[in-house]
Amino acid sequence: MTTEIFFGATLAAVMTVVGSLWIDRLYRSSAELSLPNEIASRARFRRPILFFALTILNYLSENFFVTAAIFLLALMTVTDFEQYMLFDAMTMPLAIIGAVFVWQANFDAIDHALAAIIGGGFFLLLALISKGALGGGDVKLIAALGVWLGCEKLLSVVLIGTIAGGLVALLMILSKQKNRNSYFAYGPYFALAAIYVLLND
Repeated sequence: MTTEIFFGATLAAVMTVVGSLWIDRLYRSSAELSLPNEIASRARFRRPILFFALTILNYLSENFFVTAAIFLLALMTVTDFEQYMLFDAMTMPLAIIGAVFVWQANFDAIDHALAAIIGGGFFLLLALISKGALGGGDVKLIAALGVWLGCEKLLSVVLIGTIAGGLVALLMILSKQKNRNSYFAYGPYFALAAIYVLLND
């Protein structure tokens, strides 16, 4: 038990440092940040929160592929909360690792491919209808999660994420922390719901 906790904490420390440096590099190379003048202030608690979360999640995960997915989803949660952005540099590896995982585990590849296509297509339609409430990053995230989860589990993640994100957005509007025209980060709620499903699969 002690060895497992130590290994998980050590791995979390490495992942935190590497992940944070990766995020900073993506920020420096991006011209589309939502809050470019607030990078430092919004990231001040990033490393301790990442380390704490990854330490717990690494302990709960028993699969290399799932651990890799958790790492990427945790980083995407950070970038969406900090800058309302989901980067292709993280979404694409998530989808590729998911495809390898599905092949390695001998899951129904057609079901997972359909989940990616239908889920991504539906969210693309929502993004067009909502005129900016959902972005391209959210569409790609859902498609990548479809590769991992298949149709039934993706539907669960979408329902959980939509309800959780909607409730938080409503509370922030009612408490006057944001208004209806403010940015909202919906990606983290889908990412966190996916982590929950992956760990309980």
